Amino acid sequence: MKSDIVRGHLDGLILAALENGPLHGYAILEELHRASDGVLDLPAGTVYPALRRLERAKYVTGAWEVVGGRRRRRYRLARAGRQMPARERPDRERLTRASGSGPGGGPP
Repeated sequence: MKSDIVRGHLDGLILAALENGPLHGYAILEELHRASDGVLDLPAGTVYPALRRLERAKYVTGAWEVVGGRRRRRYRLARAGRQMPARERPDRERLTRASGSGPGGGPP
């Protein structure tokens, strides 16, 4: 799917990917890809800046952890982020219909 279509919905898609629990950045990319049946194949350069923006806005919190000797940042929804997916669900559902599937369930 073209990135310009996703651009306005990326924050909501990331928050939806985190609704089921904390994930590190690459796992968020994989979840978006999996949940959209491969339609959303976003480059890391798209998701990581959005994660930093969401963290500054206090929608997500991030903490460093070491796994297999490598440091990675794990993100979880903050209180404001748990409330935002419900507010943005109509937009996310429109994008889901356009892509055929997506995080947070299939067609509405």
